[in-house]
Amino acid sequence: MAVKTIEGDFVNADGNYAIVVGRFNAFVVESLLEGAIDTLKRHGVSEDKIRVIRVPGAFEIPLAVKRIAAQKKDDAIIALGAVIRGGTPHFEYVSGESSKGVAQVSLDYDLPVANGILTVNSIEQAVERSGTKMGNKGAEAALSAIEMVSLLKQLEV
Repeated sequence: MAVKTIEGDFVNADGNYAIVVGRFNAFVVESLLEGAIDTLKRHGVSEDKIRVIRVPGAFEIPLAVKRIAAQKKDDAIIALGAVIRGGTPHFEYVSGESSKGVAQVSLDYDLPVANGILTVNSIEQAVERSGTKMGNKGAEAALSAIEMVSLLKQLEV
């Protein structure tokens, strides 16, 4: 008997996608958003199946993600933001709570929530991860969302 493997792909991307974007550190986050939208479109998602919801910052992302998930209109949500370490413990609180919050919504609503919230030590690292040396984490989050939508379609009961 052969082992059966089930995994998502990047071909079966059809669905509705919500992108929740924190405005704080917009100089980085807007590049993440561009990368996410471009990736969705390149994989066949039409613009009318993508909606962008803007919130003040990363800390507010989980609440918006939860409200969107409760609407049951989307097949996946992509969370984008940037938390850059400063000289106070504020970084730990915001990065930890935003990550924990989006993960909890995914589990509570049985819905893919791709975490594209950067948590970095410096502005240089943020820039590197938003489209230069280290790729675009917004595009990577969109790919994750596409793959999970495809996988969950295969796992429907």
